[in-house]
Amino acid sequence: MTPRLALLIISTAVGWSFLSGCGDKPGAQGPPDDGRLRIVATTGMVGDLVKNIGGSRVRATTLMGPGVDPHLYKATPSDAAALRSADMIFYNGLFLEGKMSELFEQIEKQGGHVVAVAEAVDHARLIELPQLGHRDPHIWFDVSLWAECVPVVQKALTQKDPDGADEYRKNAEAYAKELEALGEWCAEQARLIPEDRRILVTSHDAFGYFGRAYGFQVVGLQGISTALEPGQADIVNLVDFIRQHNAPAIFVESSVPRAAIERVAEDAGVKIGGELFSDAMGGEETPEGTYIGMARHNMRTIVDALSRETERDSE
Repeated sequence: MTPRLALLIISTAVGWSFLSGCGDKPGAQGPPDDGRLRIVATTGMVGDLVKNIGGSRVRATTLMGPGVDPHLYKATPSDAAALRSADMIFYNGLFLEGKMSELFEQIEKQGGHVVAVAEAVDHARLIELPQLGHRDPHIWFDVSLWAECVPVVQKALTQKDPDGADEYRKNAEAYAKELEALGEWCAEQARLIPEDRRILVTSHDAFGYFGRAYGFQVVGLQGISTALEPGQADIVNLVDFIRQHNAPAIFVESSVPRAAIERVAEDAGVKIGGELFSDAMGGEETPEGTYIGMARHNMRTIVDALSRETERDSE
């Protein structure tokens, strides 16, 4: 066999393999059909919500793992294939996954079942962003808002799989109670910090709902999206704010590069209070790999850092 003929055979085989993996029909991706709904979620938070409500009747996978920024995420060819072959797609919406919007629209026009969980929340409770022309997408930072997504997922799953209605209802009711307890715990923890010390400085402006729900003044180095790098003026302004308000500590985020916020900490002479999970959860096998575990980690980290620095100031 000549080298040219061998190369032609390999190229043809690779081409057929690629085409067979990118089919639009259900079952083109993943293991053989086991009767469960094949669901693809964008972020860890959305995927965790679907798993809790779907239970044993769904097989959910998540596109964006730990440390991945959904504002900047672009779907790969394999992502697009997985999305097109899924029984259902769940995503946050409100422009969180902005670079994937066109793909979702295409799939929906082709008959795909696509659900934006955040866009079904009462818009009167959402934070308006006039400068961007849409609402703040980071609703999971207010547990009571995230709980509004539970019936959205339950309804969508039930419509797709009526035989699972009872299981979806029971799972949704149980998870809603867990979220209610989580929200109460978060409020109690926040009250451990004096009101004038509830200053939350982070890498980007993702914690607006958190601040509104639990009484924190929130300031981010970057805006709602991380698409634009912070400039020198942004850094100087944040340093001035920290000094003027005597912020006890500032925080890095797992899905945002640390260099800029670490420079702010150095210039302002303030300590890094810890790492927060903002647009992505922790690893799958860690407590922070669930929404409830992530929320508890964030609140504990914030309370521990701000309380510790407050105590030192009073000594």
